[in-house]
Amino acid sequence: MIKTKLIDLKTLNYSDAWAKQQLLLEQLKEERRLGKHGANYLLLVEHPHVYTLGRNGDMQNMLIDAIQLKAKNAEFIKVDRGGDITYHGPGQLVAYPVIRLDMFETGIKEYIYRLEEVVIRTISKYGIKGERLKGAVGVWLDACTEKVRKICAIGIKCSGFVTMHGFALNVNTDLNYFNYINPCGFVDKGVTSIEKELNHTVDFDELKTSILHNFTKVFGMEFVCYLVTP
Repeated sequence: MIKTKLIDLKTLNYSDAWAKQQLLLEQLKEERRLGKHGANYLLLVEHPHVYTLGRNGDMQNMLIDAIQLKAKNAEFIKVDRGGDITYHGPGQLVAYPVIRLDMFETGIKEYIYRLEEVVIRTISKYGIKGERLKGAVGVWLDACTEKVRKICAIGIKCSGFVTMHGFALNVNTDLNYFNYINPCGFVDKGVTSIEKELNHTVDFDELKTSILHNFTKVFGMEFVCYLVTP
């Protein structure tokens, strides 16, 4: 088991959560450079309404302008992760592992596979079958049909064998906000949430507990510290 510090950021704006990740990433890189064992971190958070565009994303996938964004009480931020455009907002569980890949004995491809596996196992508890879609990172439902829809987006950054960013799982999310973008650059695939699939809201804290259980199972994380940050 690999000791990992859990930080629950509750609800925090995207920029502040991003800054916290960057500080931890640089800390872990320095510890690795010095040959120190150090700690790994898992940050959980809900963000206020925000659209983020990855470093190789296409601005044309943002379908509304600044005035319309303001009317929706939403921000738009260009970020340093992979992937295209996505939405974060209330009712969505975002997980940011800031970890050393060498300590988890994994590379980027396997790391993303494991993130997908955490989500697939978690939503299976609710009777939802998550799947992978060839050529498209994330977790999907009915992946090989015309009804294909995404329930979880994944976008990461890796620097000096340390990761940041992570996944966003739609739980009780207002899916209307996805109407103002081409999610992850796709124009022919839908978006869904656990709430939509079950036709009722789910207990957010219970879902967090399940996510943590599956991080333990899939990554071998041992959570040694629980920090709650307002």
